[in-house]
Amino acid sequence: MPAPRLLLLGVAALGLVAAVALVVVLTQPEPGPQERNRLAERSQYVDPDARAVAAAAQARADGDVALAEVLEELAAVPSGIWLTPERHPVGSVGAYAASLVAAADARDEVPVLVLYGVPERDCAASLSAGGLPPEQYPVWVGEVATALGAAEAPSVVVLEPDALATAEECGRRDERVEQLRSAVGLLAEAGVTTYVDAGHSDWIPARTMARLLEAVGVERVRGFATNVSNYQRDEDERAYAETLDDLVAGEQHWVVDRGRNGNGSTQEWCNPEEAALGQRPGFVDDGTGLDAYLWIKPPGESDGTCGGGPAAGEIWPEAALRLAR
Repeated sequence: MPAPRLLLLGVAALGLVAAVALVVVLTQPEPGPQERNRLAERSQYVDPDARAVAAAAQARADGDVALAEVLEELAAVPSGIWLTPERHPVGSVGAYAASLVAAADARDEVPVLVLYGVPERDCAASLSAGGLPPEQYPVWVGEVATALGAAEAPSVVVLEPDALATAEECGRRDERVEQLRSAVGLLAEAGVTTYVDAGHSDWIPARTMARLLEAVGVERVRGFATNVSNYQRDEDERAYAETLDDLVAGEQHWVVDRGRNGNGSTQEWCNPEEAALGQRPGFVDDGTGLDAYLWIKPPGESDGTCGGGPAAGEIWPEAALRLAR
């Protein structure tokens, strides 16, 4: 009676295949931090201390219910948390970054942190001028990188909005490239998922930006970010990012800021009256290098004192109402 023996041999063969498959699975290396879309693995953290929260509470106290409701709605949508040396100096920025990761991890979420402290920021003469002295910049970034790298939970960093895009117009290309290359190295060595800011589709030619991204070592991190604090439409940013992906060596991933692009862009970049909220943020899984659409610049925060606005980064109630409208 051969059938039972054949059956046993078949079962044994299947068992061997399963065992081999299990060994292969168990021996596959864990994807590195730059190989993972952290924004698809966890929801993005909402900062309970965002400026819009305090502004909403003040509006309620003042009896302005309509403004309070708009600000509360904006505060409930996850946005980038900006780290600047003016608010988070050397000696305290690392502890602050670590506290954000811990708070996010308690909710099984991931924070998006924006590092904004490069020397001669905004050409040292515009509405967001500031930044660190050159000798302190790597110390500041290193403090953040060490804190995030030591954390057991993940985080995402967007590195230095506008820094590469303004490098040549500020006349500081070589210094800026070296500063950002150092920052990229510190974050990469710490294992922090990082996107280097790459301007937007209506600014620096893609070929020029691609060379700058390569010069700072973008291949060492997850990829790049576009449209930070700007207003370009999703489709234009997608085309720009895909062009960069073709031009930059290696596999690239990217995120796009859509927080204020609901009406697209005009020639005015600073507090344009026509701006409107973009679609809600969220991760993307469409087989391309696009990891997520984000609100990196918190809507409702001013771009600067243009058009009657307050200082850059401060909540501007009138602008918040216009965006919601």
